[in-house]
Amino acid sequence: MLSTETFISLKQFAHKALWQEETPVWGALLSLKKYLKEQSSYQIEIEIPSGVFLSHPESISIGSGTIIEPGVFIQGPCIIGKNCVIRHGAYIRGDVVCGDRCHIGHCTELKHSILLDEACATHFVYVGDSILGNGVNLGAGVKCANLRLDRQGVRVVVDGKRIDTGLKKFGCVVGDGSQIGCNCVLNPGALVGKGCFSYPLVNIKGHIPAQSVISSQGIESVKPHILEQLLWQSKAIVSG
Repeated sequence: MLSTETFISLKQFAHKALWQEETPVWGALLSLKKYLKEQSSYQIEIEIPSGVFLSHPESISIGSGTIIEPGVFIQGPCIIGKNCVIRHGAYIRGDVVCGDRCHIGHCTELKHSILLDEACATHFVYVGDSILGNGVNLGAGVKCANLRLDRQGVRVVVDGKRIDTGLKKFGCVVGDGSQIGCNCVLNPGALVGKGCFSYPLVNIKGHIPAQSVISSQGIESVKPHILEQLLWQSKAIVSG
């Protein structure tokens, strides 16, 4: 239930080595710093526009076709894939891996996180110590809270059982194709399955089964014909 393939497909992802066999899906966050430190070479394959600030550029990779607007701050170590779009005012604080065709919006902050291919963190979003699956979209103003108020280690809750993640800071895992509505808050340790959809202004916590609709009234399964229509509209990746 907590395995990587339950939440995300790594078939096309260039950094699948972040995940080890027999570890839960969040295990990649435990190895992220080491993975970035062990990279043999970093390469920036685009021309950096005036007004973009790179901190520790020797540990930053940016793939071809990626567009970075003036006013962006990127701190290494960081890997950004091909054909991504990073909007004005975005702040990438380091220890971040982005796949291909990702979108990072205006005034969005990323820190110690992994975005798989075509993941979108739109404007005014915070993503800390989190994993966003293929085709995930976070609506405007979504916050991935990554620290408990009591500063204790983050535990996930599955079927009423609390499981220690080994992480003091852990935001969330959002499975392939899931769409999170504007101004939602994902609590520390939230696990959202594949193909889920949330209404705006929802407090999301615990384990959300795949193909669920999340609202302030609770969680319910998506009817198959509605799910197919929603996934077609979002052009999300949910295979695997």
